[in-house]
Amino acid sequence: MNFIIILLRQTSRNMLHTWKTQALIVFTVALSVLIFSFFYLIYFNALHLGEKLGEDLRLIVYLEEEPVESLQEEYRRRILRFDQVARIDFIDSRQAFERFEQQLGNDSDVLAGVPSDFLPPSIEVYPVRSLDNLSRIKRFSEYLHTLPGVIKVQYGRDWIERFYAFIQLIRIITLLSGILLVLTTTFMVAHTIRLTLLARQQELELLRLVGATNTYIRTPFLLEALMQGLLGATGGITALFLLFNWIKLQFAGPVTTLAHIPFTFFSWPIILCIVLLSSLLCTVGSYSSTRKILQL
Repeated sequence: MNFIIILLRQTSRNMLHTWKTQALIVFTVALSVLIFSFFYLIYFNALHLGEKLGEDLRLIVYLEEEPVESLQEEYRRRILRFDQVARIDFIDSRQAFERFEQQLGNDSDVLAGVPSDFLPPSIEVYPVRSLDNLSRIKRFSEYLHTLPGVIKVQYGRDWIERFYAFIQLIRIITLLSGILLVLTTTFMVAHTIRLTLLARQQELELLRLVGATNTYIRTPFLLEALMQGLLGATGGITALFLLFNWIKLQFAGPVTTLAHIPFTFFSWPIILCIVLLSSLLCTVGSYSSTRKILQL
């Protein structure tokens, strides 16, 4: 118990004597965590948005004529041969007419005198909801176009391609910001600890003369780096949370488009993982630096 108290006292003394450097490191770590978490939060919500939009995603395959039951089974078999789907619905001309009439609502009287079979029959294919399947929709559409009796395949091609490109861009930016977080926390902490150790060489020699082990000398610096990671990551996540609420407040009006999109903040397990990862990186940087110096 006394050993732990001595280590904590030594760590506090180190941090107080170099408080300006400590503040700079904590600020840098917080900024790195904020940048990484900001883009990861966008990516996190974009994935959830993709799943939500995927609920209404469907490919409509227009046919020349209504397929008989045996042909329907052939269509179903060939569709499932390409990819697993959530559902396949066959819509005849009369069902298509009734849907169109319901969509027109009060203006449905414009269909008076129009034959109920003027719309072509179709197959509605609902892909399994996942981001990977969204990227395959274009190839799926091209495959469906090769089926016999198909006139046209319709789906939300433009928004799918743009959304997928956006997801890919955010994924790359998140990866780059994660690399920045690793480099910043590891190398900056390691460099700072190295300078501190070099400036206190005489004190370290005296500690060795009185029997202090490398573990005893290294532990306060590891605790110091751990505190830097905890404080920096907590500050970065807190700043992101305040920024997130401010942005939500700006688009809280009912007339804004973003008000209807369910943006959510990180869950507690994700927050805990980010804080622990940042603390671990700082500790690894400190351990690497002290290991090299103490071996001299």
